[in-house]
Amino acid sequence: MAVELIYLVRHRESGLLGYTVRDSAASLSMGLGYSAIALVWKGVAFAFYSVLYELTPLRMGTGPVAWVAIFLADDLCYYWFHRIHHECRFFWASHVVHHSSERYNLSTALRQTWTPMTGLLFWAPLALLGFHPVMIVLQQAISLLYQFWIHTEAIGRMGPLEWVLNTPSHHRVHHGSNARYLDRNYAGILIIWDRLFGTFQQEDERPVYGLTHNLRTYNPVRIAFHEFAAIARDVRRASSWRTRLGHVFRGPGWTPSPEDTRAPLSPRADCGPGPSC
Repeated sequence: MAVELIYLVRHRESGLLGYTVRDSAASLSMGLGYSAIALVWKGVAFAFYSVLYELTPLRMGTGPVAWVAIFLADDLCYYWFHRIHHECRFFWASHVVHHSSERYNLSTALRQTWTPMTGLLFWAPLALLGFHPVMIVLQQAISLLYQFWIHTEAIGRMGPLEWVLNTPSHHRVHHGSNARYLDRNYAGILIIWDRLFGTFQQEDERPVYGLTHNLRTYNPVRIAFHEFAAIARDVRRASSWRTRLGHVFRGPGWTPSPEDTRAPLSPRADCGPGPSC
């Protein structure tokens, strides 16, 4: 981060956003909170994967082929974990934290959720396929570490690597609130999943970072829980169970049709990344 800061200061004339004290402090606070919670939650997740591993008769082993297999399988699990956390409002309420900064630098990578529990089931298939729990959590850590360095404006295009890997250029698109960038580039390490499932978008215009309706706050507690609070308000004001379930499980930008509800919708800080915003 210090090296990136020096680079951005020296290239200020290029229009790169760089760092601000309050934004970076909020990101670091979110990262510290996540780390404290993860100390406990990672143990719970490991125990859960261990139970599934003992229940399945399958065993993938720990040889080179198994490590290649878990690299690909983990990356595919991450793609669907990430995509569903954008397409379902309940999961988005956890993930929105990571998109709440209007800056894009290495400190943004540390702006992590305080409710990591929403990701548990997405890696359960790996344990059921016979991958050892140690391999699962280690590969998760490798993926998370890889994704740290791609949160930067200091690195441009990377040539042929852009076809295979998730790069800073690809991930800048993912963090953009531009209409053409919404719900694109969910990759962890390999961009091939986005190309395969039709969610790839090349960086062809300057990204505008943040949410479609930004929070305008640096309070870590509000950043962590604002969308859960907004869901609760909308559910409380809804006039039917169909509408209540829609507010929880439909896309973040979903609003009920006139026949679904007669109650006024609550204003909320963010309507999510979907095209209906």
